Formats: sequence, structure tokens, C-alpha cells
Amino acid sequence: MQGLRPFHLAVPVHDLDMARRFYGDVLGCEEGRSSDRWIDFNLFGHQFVAHLDESHTVRPVINMVDGNAVPVPHFGVILAMPQWQALSDRLIAADTKFVIEPHIRFAGQAGEQATMFLQDPSGNALEFKAFADDAQIFAVD
Repeated sequence: MQGLRPFHLAVPVHDLDMARRFYGDVLGCEEGRSSDRWIDFNLFGHQFVAHLDESHTVRPVINMVDGNAVPVPHFGVILAMPQWQALSDRLIAADTKFVIEPHIRFAGQAGEQATMFLQDPSGNALEFKAFADDAQIFAVD
């Protein structure tokens, strides 16, 4: 059986130049192939594609999780703790406006994790998280 494979995710964005600055400059994702309608990015080893949809709008929905209003839908990557801390530091240094500030969620409980939420310029919500112990990724009470 092969190891974990990269996922592919494509999302709509209303402006490719803004997406290029956010995913490339702010998050530090390497850019791959592109056209005048889409851009491939290497999102921590996963293939992420921003597709142009000039009429794209986000309908905000939230679910309460551990006292925080979590935006739905959202996507992201589970990073190693040092990667998560480096990304958190990078985003803070860039004066990123967070939906949910970097913090530890479920402290002392099953599934304890470092997490942060932000939005790209098109309103797509992203969550980046890390676990001190990867056995906690699917832990239950």
C-alpha cells in the first residue's frame, strides 16, 4: 500500500492577481502552471488550484467549536508543529487578519491541536492546524 498521497483542491477566486499575492507571497506557496483563468500552487505538498470566477461570493456560515465561530466551509493542511509555528509567525509578521487567532484548541482533551483560521482575498476560509501528537488527529473521548 502506498503512503499518503497529495490531495487536489480547486476553489473559486474573484481575482487571480490577489490570489497570486495571497497564496504566493503571504502563505509562501510555490506557483506551478497557470493560465489567464487559473493558477496551480504547491500548498504544503498538495495541488491547490485557484480558478477565476469573477462573480464568486462567499455565503458565511459558522459552527461553534470549542468556543470559536468556525467558518464553514473551510479547507487547509495539517502541518508538523514546527511548520505550523513558522507559518503562524509568518502570518503574524505580515499583519494577517485572522478569523480565529492562532491558539491551542481542546487543550488537555482528546484532539488537542494548534489551529488558526484566515480568509483569502476572495473570502475562502482556510484552517491550518498541527498536533503535538499525531495520534490525536482522529482521537475520540
